[in-house]
Order: sequence, then structure tokens, then C-alpha cells
Amino acid sequence: MEEVSFSPKCQQMKRVLIIGATGGIGSALADAHVSQGWSVEGLSRKDGLDLKDPASIEHVLHTTQGPFDRLLVATGTLGSEHRPPEKSLSQIQAQSMSDQFAINTIGPALILRHAGRLLVRDRLGLVAVLSARVGSIGDNRLGGWHSYRASKAALNQILRGASIELARSHRQLVALSLHPGTVATPFTAQYAARYPTVPPAEAAENLMAVMDRARPGDTGRFLDWSGAEVPW
Repeated sequence: MEEVSFSPKCQQMKRVLIIGATGGIGSALADAHVSQGWSVEGLSRKDGLDLKDPASIEHVLHTTQGPFDRLLVATGTLGSEHRPPEKSLSQIQAQSMSDQFAINTIGPALILRHAGRLLVRDRLGLVAVLSARVGSIGDNRLGGWHSYRASKAALNQILRGASIELARSHRQLVALSLHPGTVATPFTAQYAARYPTVPPAEAAENLMAVMDRARPGDTGRFLDWSGAEVPW
């Protein structure tokens, strides 16, 4: 586990746990929090956390000590070199869809199992998952990318349910699904020419602004990088 901290300007330094801290957006979010004086702890595959291995998630999260003011799940996969997103129903493959759900939905859901123990209860806290606008059912007008869309839509449902359950024990907690926009990372490199992209640092700053403004009344929402509502 990596930890970055420095002398706090206030009596109590805020702590954030970032899952996927070595990825493009995850590392940028880590840097953005450090620049604001947060103590940052990051977890990734090099710490033994494999989103496709439930036992590794349980082990690593069980040994992680809270409480944290924020828990961010900055992970995801769009496809692979050999199995790009489907353009039609005829291209759906069982294993590819299973892999998408394992990383984009099931892994984050197993992480959220630990949210109640890891997050603060006596003050404002936040848990957020990185979703995607293409996971919106109401905003889907193009079709295609079936596995990715479905896995992110399922992630949104998990987050929505978590927001309801966690509010019973963490009354000051905000739980959000966040769409960061199309970020210029290896994750999106094959598709960047078709969509406007933003650098990871800019995406992180945008998401920081949304999270900084969030309050308990916002819990359970699906927001984009500007703070605008995204339809479920």
C-alpha cells in the first residue's frame, strides 16, 4: 500500500483511499488530493488487489485500516486488444461479457462491502465509483458496446443501493456515481480520435470540484464531471 502525507495545516488531516491509484485517472486523483493537503492511500494490483479475484479483494480490504473521509473506486475496463467493445449484438461473447462484469461491476461491489467499516461516521464522508455516461440506459441512443454499457449500468444500480443502505449508519455520507468524461489514457487510446478528450489531471480537478461540493442530500446521484445529472 502506498501512502503520501505531509504536515497538515489543520488539526486533523483528511484521508482518502483510492482503489486503482496507479491508473491514469486514479493517479491523477491521488495527485489532486495531495495538492489539497489530503493523506492519500492507494491500492492496486501491485498491492495484491485483483478485481477478478474475490479472495484478494477480501484480504486486502480486510487488512486496510480506516477511517477514511473518502473512498474512491477508480477502476474499469472497456475491452482488450483482442476483444474490443461490441458494435452489434452478434459480436457479444460470453467470456468477454463476464470479464467486463467482473472488473466493472462485481469487483467494485465487493469493495463497497467494506465501505461501512472504512468510512467516517462522525463527519462528512464520501464514496464514489467511476462510471460512464454510456452506462446510462436513458441516454443510450446509439446502441453497441453492450457489455461495457451493461456493466456500468449495473455498477450504477449497486451504488444507488449502497447509498440507501449506508445512509442508515452514516448519516453524513455522500455516495456518487461519477462520469469523468473521456480522459486521455491508454484505456481510451483506441477511441480518442472519435471523441474530445481531457488530460487526466484536468479530469481529476473536475471530479474534485464535484466531490468538494457534494453534500448528504446528493447521495445516490449519477453526476458528470461538471456536476450535471446523468439519467439512469
